[in-house]
Amino acid sequence: PVPAIPDMSLGLLRALAGPALAVAALAAIESLLSARVAASLPRPDSGPGRAADSEVARTRRYDPDRELVGQGLASLASGLFGGLPATGAIARTAVSVRAGARTRLAAVTHSLVILGVIYLATGPVSRIPMAALAGVLMVTATRMVSVRTIKGVLRSTRTDALVLVVTAAVTIAVDLIEAVQVGIVVAAFFALRSVAKATVVHREPLPGPAEPGDEHIALYTLDGSMFFGAAERIGSEIASDQQARVVVLRLSRLRVVDATGAHALTELVAGLERQGIVVLIKGIQARHLTLFTNVGVLDELRHDAHLFDSLEPALAHARDHVRGEHDSPQGELARAAG
Repeated sequence: PVPAIPDMSLGLLRALAGPALAVAALAAIESLLSARVAASLPRPDSGPGRAADSEVARTRRYDPDRELVGQGLASLASGLFGGLPATGAIARTAVSVRAGARTRLAAVTHSLVILGVIYLATGPVSRIPMAALAGVLMVTATRMVSVRTIKGVLRSTRTDALVLVVTAAVTIAVDLIEAVQVGIVVAAFFALRSVAKATVVHREPLPGPAEPGDEHIALYTLDGSMFFGAAERIGSEIASDQQARVVVLRLSRLRVVDATGAHALTELVAGLERQGIVVLIKGIQARHLTLFTNVGVLDELRHDAHLFDSLEPALAHARDHVRGEHDSPQGELARAAG
């Protein structure tokens, strides 16, 4: 058909938004996989001094951004002609590379050949039996499945094997689009679970020589990511310490903090302060300071002087609290001045 902008309406956009995102994700994944496979495929080497059938198996570089931009432009152009979204095809790319393709001219030649078949050879092509075309498709589909890769995934981890099996089952039983969506959701679930398990909070011994009252000081290091999947567990572990009179929280190793994690930390500090436990915070990273300030973590501290950049002053301050220096009138005056 002649190129034309399709008729669009709000209802049609709503109906097509989900499938369009799934197709876009599938097309991007397939195109990048095609580029990655093509970059690592051995190519016939016609250079001097080598046999004609020798192969050079070295990985070549490719630009993922360029691949996706080209694929997106091709899909837009295809839509103007009523065509399907375009992706890089693993099967035809592999055939092209193994045939000796080295430049983009191979793709242009392939397009011109297809165009010539459509306009000049529709009669002979229409006489090809469907069974023969079905056989070609079966061979193509079989070549796209890497048995070695499947075996490797199944032997790697239970999580990866489960994602593969679920995605393959949905592909066969339902549809490829739904399979991509289900696979992404399942993979995201297990990824969040792994990140939550990797987030740990552990009590550390106080550095340096022991001093009287150190048993009432709890030094906790939060390591990993504090987000909705791990915030509750971290808070409950710290709040369960019944012996501490001063809790020092080391936050310098926190890599990721979301709003839920910051809110959980706010509730933790507020709960400890309500129990009469002094909370000192050490090592808030600059990128997390704005979030902690907006959520109210710092407002729950008993005093502004309970925020520290290094551990030594924080421990000295904690020992002062344990010795009762900050409970005396002189301590109150010093704290107000500081």
